Amino acid sequence: MNRPTTSPINEQERQTQHRRLDYSQAHSLPEMWAIAAQRFSQTVAVYDPHAKPAIKLTYAELYQQMTQFAAGLQALGVKQGDHLALFSDNSPRWIIADQGIMSAGAVNAVRGSQADREELLFILANSDSTALVVQDLATLKKLASGLESLPLRFIVLLTDETPPTVGEFKILTFSQLMQIGANQPLQPVSLQRDTLATLMYTSGTSGMPKGVMLSHHNLLSQVDGAAAVVNPQNGRVLSILPIWHCYERTFEYFIFAYGCTQAYTNIRHVKKDLKDFQPNYMVAVPRLWESIYEGVQKQFRDQPASKQRLVNTFLAISHRYIAARRIVHGISLETLQPSIAQRLLATLQTVILWLPHQLGDRLVYQQVRAGIGGAVKFLVSGGGSIAEHLEDFFEIIGVDILGGYGLTETSPITHVRRPWRNIRGGDGQPLPDTETRIVDPETRQPVPRYKQGLVLIRGPQVMQGYYKNPTATAKAIDPEGWFDTGDLGWMTEQDDLIITGRAKDTIVLTSGENIEPQPIEDACLRSPYIDQIMLVGQDQKVLGALIVPNVEALQKWATTQNIALDVPEVEHRESEASRQSSATAQHPTPLTLDSKPVQDLIRQELNREVQNRPGYRPDDRIGPFRLILTPFTIENGLLTQTLKIRRNVVMERYQGMINEMFVG
Repeated sequence: MNRPTTSPINEQERQTQHRRLDYSQAHSLPEMWAIAAQRFSQTVAVYDPHAKPAIKLTYAELYQQMTQFAAGLQALGVKQGDHLALFSDNSPRWIIADQGIMSAGAVNAVRGSQADREELLFILANSDSTALVVQDLATLKKLASGLESLPLRFIVLLTDETPPTVGEFKILTFSQLMQIGANQPLQPVSLQRDTLATLMYTSGTSGMPKGVMLSHHNLLSQVDGAAAVVNPQNGRVLSILPIWHCYERTFEYFIFAYGCTQAYTNIRHVKKDLKDFQPNYMVAVPRLWESIYEGVQKQFRDQPASKQRLVNTFLAISHRYIAARRIVHGISLETLQPSIAQRLLATLQTVILWLPHQLGDRLVYQQVRAGIGGAVKFLVSGGGSIAEHLEDFFEIIGVDILGGYGLTETSPITHVRRPWRNIRGGDGQPLPDTETRIVDPETRQPVPRYKQGLVLIRGPQVMQGYYKNPTATAKAIDPEGWFDTGDLGWMTEQDDLIITGRAKDTIVLTSGENIEPQPIEDACLRSPYIDQIMLVGQDQKVLGALIVPNVEALQKWATTQNIALDVPEVEHRESEASRQSSATAQHPTPLTLDSKPVQDLIRQELNREVQNRPGYRPDDRIGPFRLILTPFTIENGLLTQTLKIRRNVVMERYQGMINEMFVG
């Protein structure tokens, strides 16, 4: 039976733990900063090249500004236990405000400035915040008309823009608050590990978010737990994720505890910043790795035909090489317990393919690595499952991706793949002191290893509960402290967790088969013609799909077929080369997305990618599908702010199309 487990410590992990820094004397995050500021005093902590002017602060300077911010808040009347809302995006001033609030003894409720107005106002009211720290004037103006009924004592802008008049509220700029703090010493507060540190509101796929109560112990457990996996001391980190995302937030606490220098970037500048800053580490969601992959693939496609063939040959050889290498090292998810014959065959393959793989590295993969700075030691992927083809690609080019698992309710990391046991497609082994239990969703009884069930977690990272929502807390955490993740998965003999999908996302066909949509969707995204996809088919005979096509790729395909593709707003999305080619070619009547050649192409892509997926079953086959031109985005409400599809919202918006899809 599957008993609660924590991973045994092996030699590699023991060596990593031996090198980690000791923060056991810290009872709170502000105390951690005091230690880090002393250890890394003159090391640059934060660098924002895109601020105007650019910001660069050492650990000593950053800690001094945190202390000054906290003293300013105390001068304005903030007391220990008060709640303050912090609505801002990632920047050096965010971390100053975050730790300034905690150093003053207060609790912060955080969210990004781009969130919907109604969501931000809900969080302000629900969190019982008595003050608001906001990114800039634009964010304040967005909220202004909804603030009058709230018990806010004052508002702080993290810029020095001239504040407007908003009711009777006292409004200060960042510099004004810092000036107040400069004239008064920080009064000590008594923070313990079980003291509430922050309220982090789940983005959710439906309804209003719930306030997750995380203590100082919850957050410090992430710093201590991650140190058992890697030691990033004095490394360079490039930050792109929103800081209100728990995954980014606790990773930053971890790397700052180890004296790293963090630079800030965004989608607009990330390609240049990767080359200029040459990061050693970076965390992101799968969508960023997909974007990098697509950019590299586009560069490959733009090469002459002879060079494309050479690149594709190297990629095919290297794919076989890494697959064999995984078997040799016992980290192939498809062959976790290889026989002697399988291991010998794989060893022979690695010997034969090693030289051409090295040649591919010298001629092709080194250039790809140079495009992302050339100094990456590892990337960390979370916030959703990463497609298998992305895993393969980054392994081929020699860039390690450490996947992991967790939720906001678990601070968030519970499991992470180790550099010495990096099973592609897996979600890693537990952090120290973390227990995992896989149970039958109906009976809640443990199931055997390798059998799918509901994932339960118990450990120091599990939240204190949902703020002012004891009913939801009792539903999520049982009396023994087990947190119900709502995810399905299974465990290996070595305690690797393999997440297979969300329990509530499971599609049940009329045959009784339970289908987890995420792995199939990930497989379909390998196609260059599919940009986004969501499976449907609850209570139907077969699966169906809503597909947002890659219009530029379709347009290029149409050009090679000497046909025209009539798609609204294609003109601004296709390349100049494609436009010139289309203008000079002689085309018959333009085709639409509903035309047979286009439908046949997508059908071919779906069939190939689904059938090539490991563990393919006939029930995985996608039957009817519809192409839609409107992408799933945060702005139109079809993606959460962590870039997950809001399945229920998509279902509701396209219910008529889905119903029609299955008619007949």
